[in-house]
Amino acid sequence: MNLFFPDAAWAMAPSPGGGAGGASQLMPTLVMFGAMFAIFYFLMIRPQQKQKQERERMLSAIKRGDKVVTTSGMFGTVTNLTDKTVTLRVADQVKLEFERSAVARVVEVQVDKDA
Repeated sequence: MNLFFPDAAWAMAPSPGGGAGGASQLMPTLVMFGAMFAIFYFLMIRPQQKQKQERERMLSAIKRGDKVVTTSGMFGTVTNLTDKTVTLRVADQVKLEFERSAVARVVEVQVDKDA
């Protein structure tokens, strides 16, 4: 078999140093994987955790009278709250009940300077 693939046989031959240093060859690989994990953590996982915490703070801070937008795009004013649901008034005499997690954001009321 070595006659047909002499390059492969040469590549599989042990190093002239006697094969010692397996751990020293493994260390740079481990450092590289550790660095890649750290970069992945700080660029992907940590920002998602911060966004999740901010969203949980926003949902827990909702109170009656807040103007909110749901994930489906409905605008409404909060009229009632429970631990899991929120009731929105979307028009006169029209109230809809949503899960609290369906609230996408709280809308800040802007005061017109012309009025």
